[in-house]
Amino acid sequence: MKLKFVLMKRVGVAELPLHGGRCPPWLFSRMKQLGGAISEVIVHEYGKQELLRRLADPFFFQALSCVLGFDWHSSGTTTTTMGALKEAIKPEELGIAVCGGKGKVSKRTPNEIQKFADVFSISSKKIKKLRYASRIAAKVDNACLQDGYQLYHHTFVLSEDGDWAVVQQGMQERLARRYHWLSEGIRSFVEEPHSRIMGDRKEEVVLDMTARESEETRKISVDLVRDNPKSLLPHVREVEQRSLDEYLERSPQVAKLVMPTSHLITGLTERTMVALQRAYEIQPENYEELIAVRGVGPKAVRALALVSDLIYGKPPSWKDPQKYSFAHGGKDAVPYPVDRRTYQKTIEILESATQAAKVGHKEKLNAIRRLHEFIR
Repeated sequence: MKLKFVLMKRVGVAELPLHGGRCPPWLFSRMKQLGGAISEVIVHEYGKQELLRRLADPFFFQALSCVLGFDWHSSGTTTTTMGALKEAIKPEELGIAVCGGKGKVSKRTPNEIQKFADVFSISSKKIKKLRYASRIAAKVDNACLQDGYQLYHHTFVLSEDGDWAVVQQGMQERLARRYHWLSEGIRSFVEEPHSRIMGDRKEEVVLDMTARESEETRKISVDLVRDNPKSLLPHVREVEQRSLDEYLERSPQVAKLVMPTSHLITGLTERTMVALQRAYEIQPENYEELIAVRGVGPKAVRALALVSDLIYGKPPSWKDPQKYSFAHGGKDAVPYPVDRRTYQKTIEILESATQAAKVGHKEKLNAIRRLHEFIR
């Protein structure tokens, strides 16, 4: 298999082909042990913030998944790795907590943030901000970055210092796309907020309202809503008469994209109009406030972007924003079966080293560090 990666500073996306299969219980129990031990070493050596930084790095995350026993395109790589870390990391000891998960479990994230924030004695004001960060990160990747991948997994990792990272994933056919966020350095939730990008396939057409090139479209979208959303309806009907080609031909980012004539939107539903009316009553000051309004989803974002282009000639971005290592084998025997004895020995070495370091004996950790310097 030939993999091609694109690395940019602004976004964190892993896009990988999947195959089926389940993680056997014997492997998951070891994943918890090894994942917990690795996390503990990182926190002990570099601090809690460094663990968040690494989880927000798609290269590190993929390498971690492979070290724990998953090959690069195993089904459940993201969900199982984060599930193992969630069970392995003890918030009271490490000062780190993993909230959320796959499917319905992701809906528990706000309550779990509250639970662990109480453990960490985080202020109610900060808790509100943490819960907002979790919700707006999911909202942005579902509505503002329209790449065709439907989110089904959301995990929010927070520290007792109030820092956080998000690892969430969407699915399209048999491709998964993973989005990484890190609180450190985020200046805006709606302008290039992710950490990096890594992808095997770039989509030809993606409506990216988080791109810097979409700044004017974001501003005009807010102005359109602050007027009266009812006045948008005639323009939306006119938008529907145009094919996607017509928008892309005028875009400075795309010279010409030949596609079948089709409509990008099918009108503003009653539910979307209710949400826009709610936004109108709130009178949002900026695009983030507009997106944060409940009910303002992909259709509203798309309609406002296209009307902005139609009336003011301010097109949004249509560009897709986008190390594997094997230490113990893979769960599907790719590239070779998991070596259980070696796996268990790795766990014992790391656990022994961290326990010794806690009481001031750092010889084993120093030996691991010297080995890292030797092979780097």
